[in-house]
Amino acid sequence: MSPVITSPLVSSQWVADHLGADDMVVVDVSVLPVRDSEGAATGRFTTGRGEYLEQGHVPGAVFGDLIHDLSDDRAALPFTRPDVERFAEAAGALGIAAGTTVVAYDSSGGPWAARLWWLLRAAGHDDAAVLDGGFSAWAAEGRPVDVGAVEPEPSVFVAQERPGLWVDKPYVEAVVRGDERAALVCGSPRAEFDGVAGARPRLGHIPGSVNVPSTELVGHDLHFAETEQLEAAFAPVLEAEKVVVYCGQGIAASADALALVLVGHDDVALYDGSLDEWTGDDDAPLEALAA
Repeated sequence: MSPVITSPLVSSQWVADHLGADDMVVVDVSVLPVRDSEGAATGRFTTGRGEYLEQGHVPGAVFGDLIHDLSDDRAALPFTRPDVERFAEAAGALGIAAGTTVVAYDSSGGPWAARLWWLLRAAGHDDAAVLDGGFSAWAAEGRPVDVGAVEPEPSVFVAQERPGLWVDKPYVEAVVRGDERAALVCGSPRAEFDGVAGARPRLGHIPGSVNVPSTELVGHDLHFAETEQLEAAFAPVLEAEKVVVYCGQGIAASADALALVLVGHDDVALYDGSLDEWTGDDDAPLEALAA
């Protein structure tokens, strides 16, 4: 019998207590920033598979590739969500089936793990959670770490796509015009939201948005903040009937979506194209402090 998950966030102790359980798959979905010769981020990313193999992972954890296998790497924008069939194939290849309990983690405070959690949620799979604190917390607590690859036992995953968990650019345009009622939340860093930093040719945020950076949802130990702190961060939108989250490429927004679910908001959608798509349209309006 698979372990029962009652929250989208589980502790390292919970994972340790259930390691090796039947019908549980632990997935490392770490993604690393590519840096230049001076150590500055380039805005590009690489898979964390090498780190998983050489620096270790939670015992029994398989590796999930969010750049290629769990995204549509043929799309124009990075990290575009795969279609239902492609995601079902990728999830099944990781050993995930209808009755599987899934725990996702990363080495970056949770946004990549939250992305897999959201993909599973949107595909109708609720038995999934994010390891609070990720691999960094696991290792810092002195818990066992294995190196080398763990080969998944392939299974058959049947996706049952839930409507309303993803929105597209026309929907967000309708929100901006006032034709659709929803609150917009941007999970990007404050400097990017304000339009004073960023790698995109057009800087700023979608008009009417509030900024809840995903990096501010976790503490220095990479554990998610307490419920009261999350409620305070999202206070401007908690009364909204629907909340649409976005960021640069749909990753930080996944962490915001996770936090909103943690505080009890039951109508959250993710704008998958996010600012990469929005700012690519010269006619799409932006707000910025630097404007």
